[in-house]
Amino acid sequence: MAAARILVITNRKGGTGKTSMAVNLASEYAARGRRVLLIDLDSQSHCAVGLGVPPVRGAASAQSFLAGQNSLRDALRLQVLPGLDLVPADPLFNHNGSGDTSTALGVALQAEGLLEDYDLVLLDTPPSLDGLLLNALCAADRVLVPFVPHFLSGEGVRQLARVIFRVASRGMNDKLKVLGFVPVMLDTRIGLHREVCEGLGHQFGRNRLLPGIRNDIRVAEAFGRGKPVRQHAAHCRAAQDFAVVADAIDRMWVSV
Repeated sequence: MAAARILVITNRKGGTGKTSMAVNLASEYAARGRRVLLIDLDSQSHCAVGLGVPPVRGAASAQSFLAGQNSLRDALRLQVLPGLDLVPADPLFNHNGSGDTSTALGVALQAEGLLEDYDLVLLDTPPSLDGLLLNALCAADRVLVPFVPHFLSGEGVRQLARVIFRVASRGMNDKLKVLGFVPVMLDTRIGLHREVCEGLGHQFGRNRLLPGIRNDIRVAEAFGRGKPVRQHAAHCRAAQDFAVVADAIDRMWVSV
């Protein structure tokens, strides 16, 4: 049995739809029959919110694992949706307590046998450059970068590119590659949106620019109801767009 693919969803800028991307891609792949593990490394703990998973005070989390308090497997919340397991975040976590190593997550995924249990591991990350983000980058095979198409997004992407280059070039994770960039809250009628997307495509390669997620209030509504958008409004344009992005990720995985 092949080991799981590991995809980190990240951007150094906040508010770029990382968690929406993580929750909705995890749901999409699980609905296709994949065995999916979603690990929430962002202490806002919004993956659990988006999946309707109630908090449990003092429960094991991704952050308590990195602090050495429990194994990663101890933090699993099983079958939050059919085919989808979650390692939730701890909203009370102090980011200075994420441990002294950037390799703990990758080592645990291998040592605890989780890579054999799943087809896909998705990592949601904080925007801060700390041990949580570095653990995600050191564990992952590919990086997916959601961005809102305005000019400040370009700087966040460039900052992240420098971090990824550092991780890959210093022997911390030489298999790490950028899979692509996904515009979110996209409206192609807006000239600025087209300009920013074209600029990132020119800088990083047009083949790295994935189909976008169009602006759709159903995404926010779904989060408020603790559901992925495909469960809340299966035929809305955002649900369709997440399915298209999932197809693109599958196609691009081996080509980057």
